Amino acid sequence: MRRAFLRRGAAAALALALPAARAAQGGDWARIRQRGSLVVGLYQEMPPFHDGGRGIDADLGRALAAEMGLGFSALPFAAGENMGDDLRNMVWKGHYLGWGPADVLLHVPLDPPLLRDNPQVRVLAPYYRERVLIAFDRRRLPALDAISALRGQPVAVAGLSLAGWLLIGAEGGLLREHLQTRMADGVAAAAALQRGEVVAAAGLASELESVLGGDERFALQPLPLPRAPRDGWAVGCAVRKDATELATGLQQAMAALRADGRLQAIFRRHRVEPLL
Repeated sequence: MRRAFLRRGAAAALALALPAARAAQGGDWARIRQRGSLVVGLYQEMPPFHDGGRGIDADLGRALAAEMGLGFSALPFAAGENMGDDLRNMVWKGHYLGWGPADVLLHVPLDPPLLRDNPQVRVLAPYYRERVLIAFDRRRLPALDAISALRGQPVAVAGLSLAGWLLIGAEGGLLREHLQTRMADGVAAAAALQRGEVVAAAGLASELESVLGGDERFALQPLPLPRAPRDGWAVGCAVRKDATELATGLQQAMAALRADGRLQAIFRRHRVEPLL
């Protein structure tokens, strides 16, 4: 599921942060304190969480570092072939080409099978629950109680995404002929809906909300398909399993950000509802 919505960035961008990443030494707390900065792994090209140095995760990483009395050092990287590759390269070992690991990797699912397969890692301090939604234009479609209401209507969705997989196969391919799937992500799909090019757009809640949030012309709701994950999945911070002091510090920092509203403010600044 995680790979369904990660986007692969340019590999050349990885080299920009190599020295800082190598100095991280996989989350050693004494070294981090001596260095004075927290190296935070950020997925490339994953709006609204990170894209071009900006986004929710970039702001969150900066806020966590500040709460822990540290500077912030971003390590953007392109997603690997699977989540295990990302955890190896960014959390507990580092890449064979010489970059990584970071001190902490953001936006990692709290998924028991994933953690069983990667015992070198712990995921903690959940900060968001992602879901798959569909948005539609209220002026052109009064309600969307069943996917059949979209028959013959143009619908935007990134083909290489969880939402795309669900819609392409929905009801035996009912919508396939009118799906516009050449979208980079749900943000692009939402923008097509906003421009009036389609009647509906599907994607991750964060993607759709970041474009359409607060616009009363559009309704956002769960994808009306039985195979769509209703409860979504929580994401948190991944650190090396033995980085106990770092883990404690991150948990305390996240709790402080949540308690005084700074975490919620970060999400709302990007027009995303802070759901967990």
